[in-house]
Amino acid sequence: MLWAGQAWHTAHWLGRRRDIPWSSWRNTEPIYSGRALAHPSLPIPMPSQLPPTIAPRAAARWAARLPATSPWLHEEVARRMEERLQWMTLQPRRWVHWEPLLGGLGAHALLAARYPTSECFVVLALAEHARVAHKLIASPWWHPKRWTAPKLNIGTPDTPAQMLWANMALHMAADPQALIAQWHRLLEPTGFLMFSCLGPDTLREIRSLYSVMGWPPASHAFTDMHDWGDMLVQAGFSEPVMDMERITLTFATPERLLVELRELGRNLHPQRFGALRGRGWYAQLLSRLATLAQPDSDGQLRLTFEVVYGHAFKAPPRMAVGPETRVSLDEMRATLRQVKKNDASG
Repeated sequence: MLWAGQAWHTAHWLGRRRDIPWSSWRNTEPIYSGRALAHPSLPIPMPSQLPPTIAPRAAARWAARLPATSPWLHEEVARRMEERLQWMTLQPRRWVHWEPLLGGLGAHALLAARYPTSECFVVLALAEHARVAHKLIASPWWHPKRWTAPKLNIGTPDTPAQMLWANMALHMAADPQALIAQWHRLLEPTGFLMFSCLGPDTLREIRSLYSVMGWPPASHAFTDMHDWGDMLVQAGFSEPVMDMERITLTFATPERLLVELRELGRNLHPQRFGALRGRGWYAQLLSRLATLAQPDSDGQLRLTFEVVYGHAFKAPPRMAVGPETRVSLDEMRATLRQVKKNDASG
């Protein structure tokens, strides 16, 4: 079966990193603004407001897929996001790694090294994914870390954590607002969220090619970083800060491009191609993809990926204020403790 027309595709490089040419352009801007047919047991999300270009069942099928390895692009994005943690003064006692199989197992090692005494909770949607993640992440029984390092937990924490890490997951969610709300519930007040996802300029070359050919959309739409900031505020996070960069990846041949790009996603657009296209269409697609080569690129095919990074703190609860407000002594003590804690961490 050919998935070429179904995949929106980002890139998974199979070769060595030193063989991978790429360039990036970054624009940093703070924002302070107002499961599947294949797995019947997976619940199909019933959101209050779906993104208009994501089909929930298609998103559930993708979420049910067990990745063979963490894609290179995800690992690279996670490495860059991990560097941003040097600016975070809060040292979490507990932190949550959201869907590390796709988000990056290499990134998990970096985070564990940065927070060696912090308890980690690995959250995955499927039991099969959890078993694989535990096997790949947990230290062998004979290793000293198995007995000296904090316990690795599979599942959500019983008490809120101080950090939640979610790499390259949000743009594939059928209901991103519900997902952000779930992340919010897993954090304690003043805890922080670190996340990344793909932005609107991703795969603009392929989307333009499909449009010229009169084909259905090549991908679902990717959300702008300003809109992500607004959703974070609506969910209860305070003063989210977003930045983005455009990364250009190159491919030697159209076939290589399609093989590499299948590893990261599928076209979740409801109006995507609904059936197989056949060999004639596939040959036409390869021919059109070959036109992505630029005169100054030595025959390499170029694709653009916009990567959005964001972090935000969970806002502490506010006491309701009315014409007459009554506050219990316990509530007042809890508020004062939180204020002192914030002052000490700041």
